[in-house]
Amino acid sequence: MNSKKTFKPKSEWSERVVSIERVTKVIKGGKKMSFRAVIVVGNEQGKVGVGVGKASDVITAVRKGVTDGKKNIISVPLTSSNTIPHATNGRFGAAKLILRPSAPGSGVIAGSSIRTVLELAGVKNILSKQLGSNNALNNARATINGLSTLKTYNV
Repeated sequence: MNSKKTFKPKSEWSERVVSIERVTKVIKGGKKMSFRAVIVVGNEQGKVGVGVGKASDVITAVRKGVTDGKKNIISVPLTSSNTIPHATNGRFGAAKLILRPSAPGSGVIAGSSIRTVLELAGVKNILSKQLGSNNALNNARATINGLSTLKTYNV
């Protein structure tokens, strides 16, 4: 009884579901239902991405969202106190947001999908304010837009 056990190495990427929505498309025979999943993928060390998957069942939609998120990874520069180097604004569609660095120990002060994106990026201390839209997908993409505009001074 020589049973070999194969261990899958644990993935370095963390995945979090931001929202799962049931969407319909009107076709000739009636309405076609499908699910849209918004997923955030990150390694909590400065790399994060947002993905969207759409399928007729939830599990496939989530799987597609994870694959899409891994294709859209960005690098986020972090300071020694796990915050961003300077204040920035993000915008996507009608969603606008302000991201400001914060003192150590203050935590992630953000709401909805912005918090999820920042936590999976590895940011521990930050202040944010969401303006305009309440849409989870647009706010997540606005956060990615804001984080991608960050610059650092490298010697």
